[in-house]
This record gives sequence, structure tokens and C-alpha cells, in this order.
Amino acid sequence: MSAPVPFLAQLDYSVLQQCMHCGLCLPTCPTYVYTNLERHSPRGRISLMRAIADREMDITKLFGEEMYFCLGCLACTTACPAGVNYPELFETARADIEKSRVLTKPKRNFVRWFLLDFVFTRPTVLRALGKLIYFFQFSGLQTFARRIRLVGLLPKDLRDLEPLTPAIASRFSDTLIRRVETTGHRRFRVGFLTGCVQDLAFSDVNRDTVDVLIAHDCEVLTPRRQYCCGSLHGHNGEVELAKKLARKNIEMFEAAAGSLDKLDAIITNAGGCGSHLKNYGHLLAADSDFAARAKVWSEKVKDIHEWLAQIGVKKITADCQERVTYHESCHLCHGQRISSQPRKVLQSISGIEMVELKEAQWCCGSAGIYNITQPEMSRRLLERKLDHIRDTKASIVASANPGCAIQLQSGLKRRGYQIQVKHPVSILAQAIRNQRQLPGRKKS
Repeated sequence: MSAPVPFLAQLDYSVLQQCMHCGLCLPTCPTYVYTNLERHSPRGRISLMRAIADREMDITKLFGEEMYFCLGCLACTTACPAGVNYPELFETARADIEKSRVLTKPKRNFVRWFLLDFVFTRPTVLRALGKLIYFFQFSGLQTFARRIRLVGLLPKDLRDLEPLTPAIASRFSDTLIRRVETTGHRRFRVGFLTGCVQDLAFSDVNRDTVDVLIAHDCEVLTPRRQYCCGSLHGHNGEVELAKKLARKNIEMFEAAAGSLDKLDAIITNAGGCGSHLKNYGHLLAADSDFAARAKVWSEKVKDIHEWLAQIGVKKITADCQERVTYHESCHLCHGQRISSQPRKVLQSISGIEMVELKEAQWCCGSAGIYNITQPEMSRRLLERKLDHIRDTKASIVASANPGCAIQLQSGLKRRGYQIQVKHPVSILAQAIRNQRQLPGRKKS
């Protein structure tokens, strides 16, 4: 019986041939820069993928480990002059790895099943888990466990992860945001995606996003109990689960809005989620029931900064005297090509002093769950980022992705730096509130 044909071999071969091996990607790839090994570079990984597609090499454990050593930060795509579609290659390779089961282990299998198949496909379960973590954190149990050093009894990998556990919000987005919120002068009607981690740990950012949209004359439709966007699944080789979640999200917004065509945009405020959400058209291209609907979806999805720049972000005169630097989410700047727009949002606020961050587009090491699966490399990248943040002497580092925010908050706290991590839209929302409370202005 012949071996199954790898997914890489089923790709349009021109995708695999795009790489010219010019090497311009090498200085942009964090894993190559730190190891100086060709196999840890984008072109090295593409060579391995092509060998799999040509059936010159089997899918092995070593191949699997290499593909998961890649951050998936997509910095190589920005540097590439040939326009190599690395995201498609990368996700296809990981799908082959999971299909071949070369990395299978009981512990790994359980963790993947629990998180990818069970928790992140069921909104009710995800929120229930969030409430349990919230109780542990804010009942005093977490503080007590740390004080008597119970955490030290955990296995090393879990012990290292404990500081990265995000602080869960006391209220989730559905209790902070009404299904429909509008303004007296409506120019646009938009849908709003609340996300997963964003909903559990940064529901205040979601509230801020809606406030900013309302201030820019948008009616905001926020469906209840939203599903995960599927980026976590797509980036980790679970393509079918990613497709299932994409269909659920499309159906949910169609039902809530009546039709996607009745929305001017579908807004996301998380860089990693947005990159995947815009890919639904490609992800479901072969699905006869969803191909056309997914294409409309992808055209409608807009990052909040992208949308504000498109409709015209308002200038805000407010009591806001802060020194702010901006760390770029990899999937926002490299995946979505959105870089200047968040800066425009911040620069719209008078009083803010913007200072550029050295290597702003360099990955912080979060990269989805990379800080869990590759803690050593993740830590090296975080330390590099923290050094640059320190050098700016900023009081706030702005970032537009929940994974980056958690990673940076953890590192800054560990170093004892009194630097806040905020979403650009939250800084704008607070400035709008401050403006309305200035003397001589009407409060609302």
C-alpha cells in the first residue's frame, strides 16, 4: 500500500518554486539570526518542504520539529522580492506533520485535543474555563499558592508557563457591549469580532473599540457568544477545524446582520486574528456552499486601525501627556501590511509624544503559542525586545495583539519596569473620554 500523498505535494507547484534562494529573508528571520543554521531560515525550510513535495524526503520527526521551531512571524514575506506565499507553505507543512503523526506523544496529543478540539471550538467551555481561572486569580488562591511556593512543585514546563497566564477580566465582552450600539449620526454599519483571548483577558479593549467606532459615527453590531476565529488551529496544522470555525463565524454574522452585504465592514482589533480572518476566502475556496460567502467575508474584514485610517480618524484634543512607543504585531505588519495606520491613530491624539522603537517589527517571541512550545527561543526574543523598550524611556508601549500584550506585560513585570502595555485603540478611547470632560466641552 503506497503512502498517502502529502498536502505539500498537492499544492500548486508554482508556490513551491517561487523561492529564488536569494537570501534577503535571512537577516529578518529571528531563528536564523540566533542560530546561523540554514535549516532554521525561511529558504532552508522551503527547501525541506519542496523535498517533501517532490517525494525526495519523508516527513520525519526532525522535519516536524523544524517546522514548529519556525515562529510563523512572516517577517520573511515582507523581505521577499519574489512574493513567496510562505504562510500557505508553512500551514500546509504543519498539516502534513499532524497527519503523519511524527510528533505524536501522549502529553502532546492530550494538550492539543483539550485546547484545539475541545476548549477553543466551544464558546461556553472557553468562558467557563476563563471564569475558573478568574476565581483562582482573584480569590487569593494564586497569591497563596505563590507565597507557599506550591508553583515550585509543578513540572518545569508548567512552572515556567505560570507567569504567562493572563489576568482574566471580571466581565466578558457580552456583558460590556450591547448587541447593537449606535450613534445619533450613523455613517457606517459594522460588525465587531470580540475574539477569544481578547474576550477573556482584554474585554476592556473590546469596549474601547466599540466606543471609538461609535465616536466615528458607526453603528456596531456584536453577535453574542462568538466562536474562535480558527487562527490557532490553522497555524497548528488543524485545517479542518479552522474551516469549521470559519463557517460558524460566517453563519453567525450573516444571521445577525441579515446579510454580510448589509455591513460596511467587519472589525477586528487583534493582529493575529485579523490575518487569519482575512484568509477565509482562500481557506474555503473549495467549499461550494461557502466559497462566495467567504470571499465577501474576507473583503469586509478590516483591522480597527485600517478602518479608522480609511474613514478618517478624528483629531483629538485631550489632556494626554504620555511618551508612547509602538511594538508591531507580526501578523499585523507582515501578515496584513498594516504598519503606518496604528501610528496615525496614536498621532491623532494631541499631547502624546511618539518615540520609535528600535526593531519595532521584530517578533517579541509570543507568536501564538510559541512561548509555550519553544520557551528558550521565545525568552531570547523577549529580552531583546525589552531592552529596546527600556531604551525609549516610554511610559506606555502600544501593541495591537493580545499575545504580544501578555508576553510584554510578563517581561516588563519580571524586570520591574513601570511601563504600561496598552492597545492603541484604548489610548484613543481614553483620549476621547478626556476630551469630552475638558472645561467648556459638553460631557456625554
